[in-house]
Amino acid sequence: MSNRAAIHTDHAPKAIGPYSQAIKAGNTIYLSGQIPLDPVSMEIVSDDIEQQAHQVFKNMKAVCEEAAGTLADIVKLNLYLTDLSHFARVNAVMEEWFQPPYPARAAVGVKELPKGSQFEAEGVMVLGD
Repeated sequence: MSNRAAIHTDHAPKAIGPYSQAIKAGNTIYLSGQIPLDPVSMEIVSDDIEQQAHQVFKNMKAVCEEAAGTLADIVKLNLYLTDLSHFARVNAVMEEWFQPPYPARAAVGVKELPKGSQFEAEGVMVLGD
């Protein structure tokens, strides 16, 4: 019997490929990358990097909650930006969604992201002790 389960919520964008929004393995949840898609229209919410970052964290929050957790349970976060000059603006948005102690994190500049997004985030969440 597997201890692995797919996590899915209609409050975050459906997968746009052969992957799950998240996978729970034991008390660890691996969150797939979220881009700033509106879960209803499946369209990028805005060209503004701050609005994109807010939507990404809103989508991540919905997946965390479906897995019976919160953003505060994220222990590792990976951020991907197509323009690293937006790094400070994304940091400011992140501070609105996360409280200390912040998760461990990497921020990486990439050439491009799905659907023309400027920002994507993925993470690892741990529930319980």
